[in-house]
Amino acid sequence: MLFIDTDPGVDDALAILMAHAAGPVAGLGIAAGNVGLAHTTANALKLLELIDARTPVFPGAPGPLVRPAGDAALVHGANGFGDTGYQPARRRAQSEHAALALLRLSREHAGALTVVALAPLTNLALALSLDPALPQRVRRLVVMGGAVTGRGNTSASAEFNFAFDPEAAHIVCSRWGPFELVDWELCQRHVLPFGRFERWLEQGDVRASFYAAISRKVRAYSRTQQREGLVAADALAMAVALQPDLVTAAQTRALAIEMDGTLTRGASVVDWMQRSGRPASARIAQEVDQRGFERQVAAALGVEPA
Repeated sequence: MLFIDTDPGVDDALAILMAHAAGPVAGLGIAAGNVGLAHTTANALKLLELIDARTPVFPGAPGPLVRPAGDAALVHGANGFGDTGYQPARRRAQSEHAALALLRLSREHAGALTVVALAPLTNLALALSLDPALPQRVRRLVVMGGAVTGRGNTSASAEFNFAFDPEAAHIVCSRWGPFELVDWELCQRHVLPFGRFERWLEQGDVRASFYAAISRKVRAYSRTQQREGLVAADALAMAVALQPDLVTAAQTRALAIEMDGTLTRGASVVDWMQRSGRPASARIAQEVDQRGFERQVAAALGVEPA
């Protein structure tokens, strides 16, 4: 059973479609990140309405724990879904806060819940601060975040999710215990080739049509970056959460988050040489089965891959 903490966001949307194509989801915790909380919540509700899923939506943190942060509207559009102007969903979000919902669901599904963290880690940090025993009830934690050799996308050294709320990332990475990390640099090595991906958007069902509309801005932006395909970071993390054996190479190391550096705030500092003496709790995916990843994406769009 999955609990997805997310800030939809175009790549979050693809990950959510993948999760629901695979089976039921216990809940979506929503955070601010790619855009503000009102938009990320509305986007989650619309996506679930599109696929007629009853998954409850729990709005959470409206911003970082300590310092304000900028969003990613430049890439995702002001509303996070490519400024498509979609008709809002008829259904409403739950009143329970995302952090409290995660604690409750971790008790209801103790030992069986996989938490997939696709957003800044604010909601998880709040939940962990309220109940430090949370990780003992969670089967797996898969995090999309960080740039493990310092090649960031928000700054020269930091990835967006960790840079948006470094204090939250510090709390989770230092207190959770063993977790799995899919970082930005891995995602850049496992893009969805434009030609193949856009054929899926043409051939798929209503999910593909909707995704084609909301991703148009992101795909155009990606082409300006001279990439060979779409970087679908949250989708890659979801693929790993759904199918752990997609990871063909990984290293487990201690991971710390820089919170104060003028040039490095939010950077992921990995103890590659194991010099710090700190527990090696982050299992950092190094390579993923690309064909397996693409099969999951295609299926989520209603396409039978060749």
